[in-house]
Amino acid sequence: MLNNRENQVIEFIEKNGPISSREIFVNGNISASYATIKRILGKLVEENFLSVQGLAKATKYSISPSHKLIQPIDIKAYYENEIDDREIIETYNLEIINKVFANHSIFSENELQNLNEFHNEFTKNISQLSINDYKKEFERLAIDLSWKSSQIEGNTYSLLETEKLLKEKETAAGKTKEEASMLLNHKEALDFIIGNLNYLNPISVSKIEDIHSILVKELGVERNLRKRRIGISGTNYKPLDNEFQIREALQNTCDLINLKTNVFEKAFLALVLISYIQPFMDGNKRTARIVSNAILMSQNYCPLSFRTVDSIEYKKAMLLFYEQNNISNFKIIFMNQFEFAVKTYF
Repeated sequence: MLNNRENQVIEFIEKNGPISSREIFVNGNISASYATIKRILGKLVEENFLSVQGLAKATKYSISPSHKLIQPIDIKAYYENEIDDREIIETYNLEIINKVFANHSIFSENELQNLNEFHNEFTKNISQLSINDYKKEFERLAIDLSWKSSQIEGNTYSLLETEKLLKEKETAAGKTKEEASMLLNHKEALDFIIGNLNYLNPISVSKIEDIHSILVKELGVERNLRKRRIGISGTNYKPLDNEFQIREALQNTCDLINLKTNVFEKAFLALVLISYIQPFMDGNKRTARIVSNAILMSQNYCPLSFRTVDSIEYKKAMLLFYEQNNISNFKIIFMNQFEFAVKTYF
């Protein structure tokens, strides 16, 4: 989160920018020295909250076009308002892919540096593992991911029950067949990805449909892109309801991911945009998590299990993106879970 002075600087620039650092210091009524103001501005530029025009004394600061996308939002305060009291973007933003994500970085330089440090740690760790030990660690992660991804969707299997099901094919007493199928489908999807590491490189609509088909097998869910309207519980956001627009949005997502060079951006975009578009009648977030991990794994990056994510907090962060097109809280989840996976499994 930004501190009070950083927020004051942003608010002043929003009202008065483009503006110089000297003008901010003299007229901003911010309790800080000129040197501190300069440091704050440098940090906000580095983290993509501000844009810079000109050089030296002619330098002017303005709000970055990506500010709305990444500005920190107090999620607890946000959800103090009930659904009908929140001011939201109620329909799919047709510009979110080609004009917002296409032109702006998701992660700041500092965030990418931290993620790359964890990736380097992962690379070092797995270089010291035997093939058998690596398989054991991945199996452990796969069980955790299958359990948590299903739990987020309401599955009531415990982690221990999931482990028994996936290892020994033993179903838990009192659970439904559908719950067991959901978990087994996750494992099958992950096994498919492991056996075809480059399957989603490049990513395409048909390949996303293939992953979805594995995940919804024997669950009574329609395969392929949906042809009718759906609603999302907990929000008034309404996804696209036109089959041709849905396909176009998903194709634009694939094109964007294929154009991006940074693997963390690729994986994050798959995670949020497949969920946002809701291209299928059900299983969208499950598909997004598996596709995102497949992108990471295709480049020898550590996949995410999401094991320590609170299911409600995950949904709240996702709904915040639906309603405000803001990724701040979901980005924190992504970065924290990448760190957790590197330090826990390998």
